[in-house]
Amino acid sequence: MPGYYDYVLGAIPVVLLGLTAVLTAAGLSLRLAVPASAAASLLVVGHALFVNGPVDASVEAPDAGAIDTPVKGD
Repeated sequence: MPGYYDYVLGAIPVVLLGLTAVLTAAGLSLRLAVPASAAASLLVVGHALFVNGPVDASVEAPDAGAIDTPVKGD
């Protein structure tokens, strides 16, 4: 079953190519349509990295009590 990041990887070229085609068809020059579409693709990547960032489920959060416990140096 595809997850969030599978959809993000699929959305990057779709946004880049699709938005470029739409902007070009709307009359914007290709020279301006490509950077605008690349910026939109960058927003998709930025959302995947910083808003909904990957989390390693195998790493547990440290116990708050373990931080205050002194280390015994036997």
